Amino acid sequence: MSRAVTLIPGDGIGPEVTDATVTVLTAAGADLEYDTQLAGLEALKQLRNPLPKATLDSAERTRLILKGPLTTPSGSGFRSINVELRKTYDLYANVRPVRTIVPGGRYEDVDLVLIRENTEGLYVGVEHYIGMHGDPRAAAESVMIVTRFGAERILRYAFEYARSRGRKKVTLAHKANILKYTQGLFLDVAREVAKEYPDIVSEDRIIDATAMQLVLDPGRFDVLVMENMFGDILSDLMAGLVGGLGFAPAGNIGEQAAMFEAVHGSAPDIAGKGVANPTALILSACLLLDHVAQPKPAERIRRALERVVREGVSRTADMGGKANTRDFTDAIVRALE
Repeated sequence: MSRAVTLIPGDGIGPEVTDATVTVLTAAGADLEYDTQLAGLEALKQLRNPLPKATLDSAERTRLILKGPLTTPSGSGFRSINVELRKTYDLYANVRPVRTIVPGGRYEDVDLVLIRENTEGLYVGVEHYIGMHGDPRAAAESVMIVTRFGAERILRYAFEYARSRGRKKVTLAHKANILKYTQGLFLDVAREVAKEYPDIVSEDRIIDATAMQLVLDPGRFDVLVMENMFGDILSDLMAGLVGGLGFAPAGNIGEQAAMFEAVHGSAPDIAGKGVANPTALILSACLLLDHVAQPKPAERIRRALERVVREGVSRTADMGGKANTRDFTDAIVRALE
């Protein structure tokens, strides 16, 4: 039976990379049925709501979302729809693997996974202004929230992920030397959970030192786990090790639902020009296929994509080539085995 998926094309280049992704999925024999819905800026323009009820109803039915990039206004306007969807369906584990695809970079063999706590930390949005001396916005305050429950489930997820995929090491990155309560709780729980996984090497590192060591020698890491904002920042750094966000897939996993997305922005400057690189969303779709127990088409797609990129004939401009989105997509379809 086909698995129903709520498909959100997104804003900017989103519809282009989504169309390319669905084309590849279909050619690879993925057994999926798509319910296309709007969200983000495009939904606001058409329906005056960045997260329409029809989209939420679809996601409630399918419990599986494949999503292109959404535009989030900076400083004002509506809050991130990505964050809202994660909170709505309690998608607590953000899984972001990075792997070398394009040859000739600084590192040739990067193969890392960052697992980010997705529902707590500073991103809970508990913040307010403090008025002083007639200025209602004299100061602003945000609250970082870390719970033992939230910390334990993301840490356990990281260790289970490592064990189930034959990975050997889990690194907790934190700032417990300064944030002794919030990050200290995270660190304490990590050390407790690690005792239950004697087959996995565990370590903890200060977040800023982790960032430096990732740049100097990514090979010393395997699976990394951390709280929300640190994970957001370091996952982008890790994407830079393999060529940028255009190669960075992501899954958001909960107990009852999951969402897979391109983590790059909507790139309005190139929207409609047909030159966007769909790799990130295609790889995110592969994570979706893994999640719904369809590993064969996922592996076919990964092999075909890597073959096309490594051959170098049909690369998009961000990879140093001249192919447009359609050329690149067609090349992947031809390379499917």
